[in-house]
Amino acid sequence: MLSSARGRKSWHEMQEYPYSFHIALDGNGINGLEGMAGVCLFLYNPVDNSYAYKIKYYQGMAGGHAVNVNPAGTYGFLGNAGQHLLLYDTHNLEELDRISTLRFEVNDTSIRGSTHLIWLNNEEFLTAIGDYFYKFSVNNLGKGERLGPHKVKLPHAMKLTRSRKYICYGSMDNPHFGRDGEAKEVGIWDMATGEATRMELPTTCWHLTTHPTEDRFYAVSFRVMPQENIDYHEWAIAFLKEYAFEIDAENKQVLRHWATSRETPAHINSDVTISDSELIFCNGASQSIICIDLKNFANFRVIDERPDLRTTLEHPREIATQVYDSFARGSLFTSTRHFFGALRASRFSLLDSVYGCQLSRDQSLLFTANRGLNHITMYNYPDATVKLRVKMPELHEYVPSMGAMDDPRLGFHHGYLISPKNEDSILRIS
Repeated sequence: MLSSARGRKSWHEMQEYPYSFHIALDGNGINGLEGMAGVCLFLYNPVDNSYAYKIKYYQGMAGGHAVNVNPAGTYGFLGNAGQHLLLYDTHNLEELDRISTLRFEVNDTSIRGSTHLIWLNNEEFLTAIGDYFYKFSVNNLGKGERLGPHKVKLPHAMKLTRSRKYICYGSMDNPHFGRDGEAKEVGIWDMATGEATRMELPTTCWHLTTHPTEDRFYAVSFRVMPQENIDYHEWAIAFLKEYAFEIDAENKQVLRHWATSRETPAHINSDVTISDSELIFCNGASQSIICIDLKNFANFRVIDERPDLRTTLEHPREIATQVYDSFARGSLFTSTRHFFGALRASRFSLLDSVYGCQLSRDQSLLFTANRGLNHITMYNYPDATVKLRVKMPELHEYVPSMGAMDDPRLGFHHGYLISPKNEDSILRIS
């Protein structure tokens, strides 16, 4: 541990950190829906570039996917594809409570889970279980209240609009339905009536964000192809054009959409965030962060995290896992098109990339978590210059049973950023 003013500081040392970056962890495999379940808490002070972090994996859980924190900053939720609800203490990552969702609904596929949620207040939240939305209290997870059907295949990322009148959510493709499992939809839940509306779209959209002042939301296409034309569980990256849709939540109408050629590095997005001027989303397959101009919804720029050849060659264990897991998902002889398509979509890189991407409240810093290179980067925004990049520890430090040659990636996935509300509001950790 470093004790200098710049660099990592002891977790137990009294220190003030304005920013708290929570990142879900799913371990070192290519398929995050089947991996471990953990959380990385990264604390940062931009004044002197000091930071501290804590990492914890939870036993008896799998498929760690997304994190979310209640408005008071006291309860963290680790969304996962393993049919659990798990709450943790946001200051030390200690588990507070967990419960199996199978007591409420039976699932038709093991990748269906409560991956995302909406905090209704400091103690109550809404999430999807099976074909329904449920409301829970942190004081009694065992007593969930069924609200109504969500009307999409597998609800995924969800956000509350600015007026709090609507919950907007994406949908994953469902392997239970075979070749008919492609979602091509988003959902809108009316908070007043408790009714859901399913909106059809040209493409599946897993992830989205909302407009900062109006009841609009932005859904980004997540285009994959089923292995052997039937398997959406072990899907393959589709080398096809990508979309972003601007949608009116009240009128259930697409207002504008952005489309880009398949050569644009915009494949397999994860976190979606927004500034006053740009829609921002990171792309795990293409090693990039795309920023679309909100004014004309046409122009865009790319923040590139694609590793050069030297950097790539410095990660042989990660590459070995990536290649091995790719062959384990589909046959080289019958899925040749999938392998070639994935190579083009990833720009011939054998590593995945940025999955966590969050903009600070004052829009001065963009926090990213790079899964493939196992580092966290703070960019100055909007100029996209690197303010700090931190190489994170190996998975071996937290999973002692791993062998020396095993892939060391922690498995960064969706992130959640707590920013100071003003200059005097600072998170204090001891």
